[in-house]
Amino acid sequence: MSRDSFAFPTAQKLFRRRLTSHWREQWAIIRTAADWTVLLYIIIPGGLLGGRFYYGLWNHALPSWVTALPFMLLPVLLAILVATGGMVLLLQEGDLLFLRQRVDWIRTIVLRGMVYSLIVTALKIAAVYVILLPFIVRGYGVSPGAAWALLAMTIACSWCVKLLGHIVKVQRQGFRRWLWLIPAVTVPCAIYIRAALYWKDRPLLLLLTTAAFAAVAAWAIRCRLGLRGTFMNDVREDYKQRMRIAALMLRGVLDKPRPTRHKPWIFRKSQPLLKSKQPESRFTAAAIKALLRNPAHFKLYLQFTGVGLVAVLIVPSVLKWLIFALLIALMSYWLSSFWLLFSGDDYIGILPFTKQQKAEAGSKALPIMLMPFALLCSAAVCLPLYGWWGLVLFIPIGGVAGYMIASMFSAFRFAK
Repeated sequence: MSRDSFAFPTAQKLFRRRLTSHWREQWAIIRTAADWTVLLYIIIPGGLLGGRFYYGLWNHALPSWVTALPFMLLPVLLAILVATGGMVLLLQEGDLLFLRQRVDWIRTIVLRGMVYSLIVTALKIAAVYVILLPFIVRGYGVSPGAAWALLAMTIACSWCVKLLGHIVKVQRQGFRRWLWLIPAVTVPCAIYIRAALYWKDRPLLLLLTTAAFAAVAAWAIRCRLGLRGTFMNDVREDYKQRMRIAALMLRGVLDKPRPTRHKPWIFRKSQPLLKSKQPESRFTAAAIKALLRNPAHFKLYLQFTGVGLVAVLIVPSVLKWLIFALLIALMSYWLSSFWLLFSGDDYIGILPFTKQQKAEAGSKALPIMLMPFALLCSAAVCLPLYGWWGLVLFIPIGGVAGYMIASMFSAFRFAK
């Protein structure tokens, strides 16, 4: 049977078909979240405004804050960009049945997939670098030759990191994977940052470093083509990279699946929190444990605490107490909503708690859950305003304010 009788007689044609399907898949994912007409209303004005702003960076005086920032910030930002992303090889699960006997076909698809991924990486790095180029040349006085040499070194470093990270991901699992992945990513990035800082005015040394990164990337390509027994890991990593756009768009819509835990990470022995053994006290302790054991709720509590502390610290002294009261009221409202959700759960409905008991348990739980936030916010107000006296005042002020506001919310939100 001749090759012409197959739909894809060569590996090259099969790769082109998969690449086209990959582009269509990514475009379909984007279309599900954004309408093209809406994008036009955003892209066209944004492009014009961004182009005008970029023109001003080259032809007008740079903002004053540019000179206040150290040059080290730019290589660090580029290194973070280099460390993100992965490889798309365009392998599929069905290849295990239909292409495993054609080693040359698999090799061709893997090689072309790596070349495609490296080209995409280079374009991404170049796009970001062009945006930063006015700051590099005009803000920090880097010569044009050194700036282009730095771009070449950034692209070569990104190729090196992508290939080394991919080899580790498809060969290692579990804890050993991170033991190999961390040095595979951090060592090239550290060399890149050091070379960019010390040789920013020496394009020849930057190009020599670029050649070293390119040599490591070429060795990694050869090593990757020689790997055996990693097909399923290749497919898994490939699928993960193809779904990155979908995962990014769904991050705010769907919660990340929580790992199965045989024991909680806190209160592992389920020890009692309150001395009282009354049913209301046990109900209160269960709510506090539920707040701390749920990663989403506990993370939100910490995030709101961090934002609240920053807000209290940056506002003028006249407004600190007002912001303090508003933040405690907002946190009390959220914690009372959490209590209503917890006490109204179907599982809790199995227990014979009356409405009076639920209200009393909520009135006990709300001040306890609010107290850490109230004390931290009180410290953020008292210490800048009163100095050493603030160390004495923030605990009683935060405790009284937290208890009073929590009691107020308990009175009108928890029906008895």
